[in-house]
Amino acid sequence: MQRRTVLLTLASAALAACAPQGKPQFKAVDITGADYAKDFSLPDTDGRMRSLKDFPGKAVVVFFGYTQCPDVCPTTLTEIAEAKRLLGPLGSKVEGVFITVDPERDKPELLKAYVANFGPDMVALRGSAAQTEATARDFKVYYKRVDGKEPGSYFMEHTAACYIYDPQGRLRLYSRYGSGAQALADDLKLLLQQA
Repeated sequence: MQRRTVLLTLASAALAACAPQGKPQFKAVDITGADYAKDFSLPDTDGRMRSLKDFPGKAVVVFFGYTQCPDVCPTTLTEIAEAKRLLGPLGSKVEGVFITVDPERDKPELLKAYVANFGPDMVALRGSAAQTEATARDFKVYYKRVDGKEPGSYFMEHTAACYIYDPQGRLRLYSRYGSGAQALADDLKLLLQQA
């Protein structure tokens, strides 16, 4: 019996030695080192060009959507705002960036008012149709205009996920829709603590 206990202890120690040491356990998908979504360059609602370098020392959460989205977009932006709140003082080191996939309808004034509902420091970006297409392609984001039931009406199908950058501006995480504010806050806290 004693020999068996010793063997089990040695086997457990050997397995523990095989586990990755010091690697953070993120809830989102760790895509550190990905060769896409390295940056963006789009105008904000005041016409100023913005990129990751505008947010030094902050963890940046990027989400693509549109203002007339009935559920996914407001839910995700609410989760970003709630994650910041859950982080307490650390929340000031998180920047939410909303990139519209519907620049035709999402005029600057509308975008500015829309993101203000989720926090005074949320940034909205609106490029031309060509800029939007190029940025979405670089991020591997799918979006498509789909005609609605009423003549002239339409909605946008789009990828529902967040891209999360660490305070050094490196792409680190891909957070799927519906993961929740607490999971996002936990991941952001890990990234901020590594900085």
